Amino acid sequence: MFRTALVSIALAGILRAAPEPPPVRTKDDVVKIIRTVNDHWQKEGRSQGNAFWNTAVYHVGNMDAYQVTREEDYRAYSLRWARKNQWEGARSDDRGKWKYNYGETDDHVLFGDWQVCFQVYLELNKLKSERKRVARAIEVFEYQITTPAVDYIWWSDGLFMIMPTMSELYRLTEDEKLLERLHDYFGYAKELMLDDETGLFFRDAKYIYPKHKSANGKKDFWARGNGWVFAALPRVIDDLPASHKHRDEYLEVYKKMAAALAASQQEEGYWTRSILDPAHAPGPEASGTSFFLYGFLWGLNNGVLDDTNLPVAGKAWKFLTGTALQDDGSVGYMQPIGEKAIPGQVVDAKSTADFGTGAFLMAASEMVRFMEKRK
Repeated sequence: MFRTALVSIALAGILRAAPEPPPVRTKDDVVKIIRTVNDHWQKEGRSQGNAFWNTAVYHVGNMDAYQVTREEDYRAYSLRWARKNQWEGARSDDRGKWKYNYGETDDHVLFGDWQVCFQVYLELNKLKSERKRVARAIEVFEYQITTPAVDYIWWSDGLFMIMPTMSELYRLTEDEKLLERLHDYFGYAKELMLDDETGLFFRDAKYIYPKHKSANGKKDFWARGNGWVFAALPRVIDDLPASHKHRDEYLEVYKKMAAALAASQQEEGYWTRSILDPAHAPGPEASGTSFFLYGFLWGLNNGVLDDTNLPVAGKAWKFLTGTALQDDGSVGYMQPIGEKAIPGQVVDAKSTADFGTGAFLMAASEMVRFMEKRK
């Protein structure tokens, strides 16, 4: 039985006015939810496109779902996608033209939105080691870490796209230079986007307070932007040796974010698109909430957060499975692709997305691990 307060208090006792989610008593109940969501998504034949970030993040979540379900169809789905994309991101072979500013062309090899796909390829390589699965990732980062630039992570999303890619590649190659350059990139990102007062990240330089303010004059922290960070840090920390010199720094940033997020969660379990100004773009948003739930569950699973955070996770889970999860297996209330909270933008039960479905699968997979630890 699920003996913690997460079910008895957080799931059962709060948000009585919200729709009741599927009952969750064992990890098999969570697996059933994962299958409902992922089978629906794959039945629609989605996420078999290119290797750009939005599709790739779905496959990150799909591989997490595979880890906890061992459903061969899930592994095969990502394998077909990886083969279609020839185990590459952006495909230029002319290093003289490689760029890392925003771009969707094959010259943007060093842009993180074309690098998150390597996380999926590396996971598939763990299941069957083949040089072709990781050759492009090795080629790109062997070059990238020799360049003098440290500003590769200039937007908050980039922490998820780049940092776990490098730490996973470190686990494969054991090249310590990857972790050192990762730390250099993180240092730049912190200096640029981390707000010391709150512990939250501005999305990029355009949104730093007071140059930019929310509709009500507050600091404008975009939920999904912070979700990328809060999901990235656990994946990096998991990859580091226990005694690694930078581990405590990543943990410190993660814990301060957790405290700020716990304090800003809405009573209904979600986070609004502008975290500290709910009136800026009111209403639920599921992609950021999924990333936040993933991060909180990881902290609980690894003893980084104490059980005072159980109600936070419980409320988020109840929102995601009771409100965002639809009868057909889709997950709604996901803000479309963008970079900020937009007043008046419609985000409703029909608003779904590949990257957001991946985030939901990550959170639900971490919930399976939670159930396994606390049974």
